[in-house]
Amino acid sequence: MIRLHYFTFNPFQENTYILAAEDGSAIVIDPGCYTEDEEQELVSFLDKERLNPVRLLNTHCHLDHVFGNAFIAKTYGLQVEIHPGEQIVLDQALSMSHLYGIPMKPSPAPIHTLLPGIPVQLGDDELTALFTPGHSPASVSLYCEKQGFLIAGDVLFQESIGRTDLPGGNMATLLKSIREELFVLPDDTLVYPGHGPHTTIGHERRHNPFLR
Repeated sequence: MIRLHYFTFNPFQENTYILAAEDGSAIVIDPGCYTEDEEQELVSFLDKERLNPVRLLNTHCHLDHVFGNAFIAKTYGLQVEIHPGEQIVLDQALSMSHLYGIPMKPSPAPIHTLLPGIPVQLGDDELTALFTPGHSPASVSLYCEKQGFLIAGDVLFQESIGRTDLPGGNMATLLKSIREELFVLPDDTLVYPGHGPHTTIGHERRHNPFLR
């Protein structure tokens, strides 16, 4: 059974997720740790829980979700894993950080493993990558059918949706992704977004003003 933990990091208040298997292996998703204190908070948690990170995944590659890529990759000897369509966004992250006045360490070169329908293994459990572009060109959401939860990146929030005014964003594409990939999931599916509190698919189907 997967245990889920999250931290809220960096000036953009981004949610960084840790998924832990019963054997102690763990996946780090969207490491947003920016300051040394945030980096240490994450490492201290992993040490305390005796977790061994075995994969580093980015749902998408906007800078607030990749601030910690370099640190996590170096500390735990991991490769960054993304959808190939997010490569252009990752390539722009460094210049975007300078534009925002928030310098960052360049992310290591990624490998392109997060493809739709391909299982993401963690111990005896697995997640499935769902292709959910619109907020970014090739964002993926990670769905665990067995336990009924979804790591949604910046696609779907509690009664809101991801912004589409950044390069590669498209409102029609985002709404299509939500309706065709996420709203087909069971109502009680827990949605863990890239910012803010968790919600459920059923709640968003009934109450999200952008999707009525």
